Amino acid sequence: MKHILPIVLVAVTVLLMAVGLTGGGRSSGTVGIAAGSALPGFSTNATTPEQALSNFLIDVQRRNWDRAFSSVERTNDSVNEQAFIQEWIGSNGGLRSFSSLERYDARPLHATDSEAQMRVRLHWSTPVGPVEDVRDFHLVRRDQWKVVWDEVPIPNVPSQIIPVNYLRWELVTGSAGEEWGSHNVDAPHVRIVSMNAVDSAEGSVVMGEVVNEDTIPAFVNVNATLVDAAGSAIDDETSFDKILHVLLPKQVSPYRIDFPHVSLSKVKNVHMDVKATLVPASSDPVIGVMNQKLDTDPQGRSVLHGELLNQSGETVNIPHVIASFYDNNGKVVWVSDGYVERALIPQESQPFAVEIPKSLAGKVQNFHVVVNQYSLHGS
Repeated sequence: MKHILPIVLVAVTVLLMAVGLTGGGRSSGTVGIAAGSALPGFSTNATTPEQALSNFLIDVQRRNWDRAFSSVERTNDSVNEQAFIQEWIGSNGGLRSFSSLERYDARPLHATDSEAQMRVRLHWSTPVGPVEDVRDFHLVRRDQWKVVWDEVPIPNVPSQIIPVNYLRWELVTGSAGEEWGSHNVDAPHVRIVSMNAVDSAEGSVVMGEVVNEDTIPAFVNVNATLVDAAGSAIDDETSFDKILHVLLPKQVSPYRIDFPHVSLSKVKNVHMDVKATLVPASSDPVIGVMNQKLDTDPQGRSVLHGELLNQSGETVNIPHVIASFYDNNGKVVWVSDGYVERALIPQESQPFAVEIPKSLAGKVQNFHVVVNQYSLHGS
């Protein structure tokens, strides 16, 4: 009798493994790992473009780089495995370096017996929340279907000298506990210059602009409390990262505060509050916003496209774009933000795109873009 239990456990384990294997083989669709193989290290020969792309993305998801790289058809001999890996995991401490591919959704755009075009929505998990990336993949059929890899590797830039002539404000204090922000002096004079409350698909949104009217830099947060007709607080939230936190003298920043699942019809008043703290700051790195254009992306969404150019000699590891959109009366009708996944190295540029709700796209007459700058060394 004492031998029966181990035998039963082994039999059940084998049965569950068999069910797992056959279940993975029958999985349909193109969402994440459900469309791929069931065991690490196992990948069948691709007889369809969907299967080839799924096998490839599963290898990328699991970071099986040798197999992923060997399964693609390269159009450029300069692409080596290291450049291929760097394209997926990023470099220079950018946001992609701290991200992992969580899942993906794929759909065919065009297919023949010898080639296919697939559009994939990649869902990344990152320290700043989920990030989506839409990419088109070209596949060809040789002895089997393969993904065509035609990404041009990032060129190696030679060393250069960048002159430094930017303004900087230092905080001098005799207390070791006040090295970053100072609360024992008068706070910088920061003022909310506009506020607009609107309904969105997710709930209520309070947005506008804030200005540092002082001659010293300030670390800024904007808070809002929604109040009902009885004078009771419904909810209170902060701008969190949807604001340019460090404002230099006379600098203006958009802000946006989200109230999920709160309908504006229940709100009678909005109480606003701005918090400002004196901090050390510098006007470098200088990031230029280039080639801005309102457009429609392949998904049919209204977006603001552009490029960020790092004009300084300092690497910006995680650039964060915040854009305010105005109607023909100069009123802020929307504030949108997005993180750039690649680091901004000196004298180089990276593209960005932020979305505008379709219902507001026709009202937008102007826009303004600011950039938060996050660097690993903490400057």
